[in-house]
Amino acid sequence: MKRTSSTSAGASKIVILDFGSQYTQVIARRVRECHVYSEILPHTTSASELKHSGARGIILSGGPASVYAKGAPRVDRGIYRLGLPILGICYGMQLLARDLDGAVQPSEEREFGSGRFTITRTSPLFAGLPKTLDVWNSHGDKVTRLPAGFVAVGATENSKSAAIADTRRKFYGLQFHPEVSHTPRGSEVIENFVMGICGCRADWTPGSFIERTCAEIREQVGEDRVVLGLSGGVDSSVAAALLHRAIGSQLTCIFVDNGLLRAGERVWVREIFGKHFHLDLRVVDASASFLGKLRGVTDPERKRKIIGREFIRVFEKAAKSFATRRRGRPFRFLAQGTLYPDVIESVPIGGNPAAMIKSHHNVGGLPKRMKFQLVEPLQQLFKDEVREVGLQLGLPREIVHRQPFPGPGLAVRILGEVTRSRVRVLQAADEIVQAEMVTSGWYDRVWQSFAVLLPVRSVGVMGDERTFENTVALRVVESRDGMTADWVRLPYELLGRISTRIINEVKGVNRVCYDISSKPPATIEWE
Repeated sequence: MKRTSSTSAGASKIVILDFGSQYTQVIARRVRECHVYSEILPHTTSASELKHSGARGIILSGGPASVYAKGAPRVDRGIYRLGLPILGICYGMQLLARDLDGAVQPSEEREFGSGRFTITRTSPLFAGLPKTLDVWNSHGDKVTRLPAGFVAVGATENSKSAAIADTRRKFYGLQFHPEVSHTPRGSEVIENFVMGICGCRADWTPGSFIERTCAEIREQVGEDRVVLGLSGGVDSSVAAALLHRAIGSQLTCIFVDNGLLRAGERVWVREIFGKHFHLDLRVVDASASFLGKLRGVTDPERKRKIIGREFIRVFEKAAKSFATRRRGRPFRFLAQGTLYPDVIESVPIGGNPAAMIKSHHNVGGLPKRMKFQLVEPLQQLFKDEVREVGLQLGLPREIVHRQPFPGPGLAVRILGEVTRSRVRVLQAADEIVQAEMVTSGWYDRVWQSFAVLLPVRSVGVMGDERTFENTVALRVVESRDGMTADWVRLPYELLGRISTRIINEVKGVNRVCYDISSKPPATIEWE
């Protein structure tokens, strides 16, 4: 499949060259918070490419290496002759100093964690900020000799040159990390660079994104047809709404009911997208097929593979069938709800972002023989930006702010064999969890909240009769990105209501437990 990318033509842009810092994405987010488009590129990007990128400034990220180490990542030194403002952060500052004939050496006293930074000279980088700042450090080296044209504009106890500036060339360096939340006023430093020094305009807004992207979609697609696997999740829903805004009836959405969805999901999606947005929505009921393939399977990885393969088969068959029924014109484009983190997280340091991309769970990694060209209208956006765009497009809040749902559906929340009866039990229990979380106001305060059906039966008493029924576990976690998570301390009253309702209303369950493990060492999902 051919991957085509969209651009942000006409918008202000800051390019971030990545040296492997764990905070590179955070830098990009902070620039976006200024309503300025940011793009992460590998540090190997050539000066020529940057010259024609439309960037108004360059940020050199931090990184785990030492600039004087053998094999340490470098940049094309031609970037220093482009006439663009440059901000080096941590490793980026050290590389800037070294490349311009300064000196960097290991520090006798390394700085890791919180610290105090003092502004020692007036600089546009610190406009509007107090003389002393709380900052976050993470480095073992420091600049010991400034390049020609630079002056120190800030210091810490460990370094007289914790911030450096060449105002004439608009080159700046910071030893601390302004992008992290542990530097409380760091966002203002980045804003000063982006808006004040680079002269960017605040033109990266949901409205401007929608307008530009719709034009790009129309240019890319022309009069051809596009198919999208609509799951009802945030990403595919926003992608569908955006594509429909751009090309209308040229878009066909296929919703595959695999029998492993939340209660009422098929009716809900049909109501919102088919009747409210008037999308060309085709619903395929493949529940019998999926559940049949899963009969007798208990291994989690086998479940996932079976579901992925079956999705490919069902989707491909449906796409061909619907194309044949409608004027006999095949779908030329496949739309996916790929986000910016999906793009940049799949690229190794020094790699080419255009060469690799994660397959999106909504379409299950469709085979190359399908000969689709990709349309990925959200690939410039982070998750929070996707939600903002969704609201701007008129999607209901209950879609835009939905919690994540696993691609394999309830199959990975049913431990052991997946059967139609066990799916019904879990759907009923999970529906109660979602309702109580919404009613209590906790739904929007957590990352995920759901029920898990365990392959455990226990003795209970209901109405003076002995029971031997199923156990449901509750899983509620808070997280920023799903990479790490902590269990949520829900009020006892809420836990009690959820437990009581599940036991009273869901036939076949007589015990409810609460999962109080964090990730790591546990995972968010149980399988």
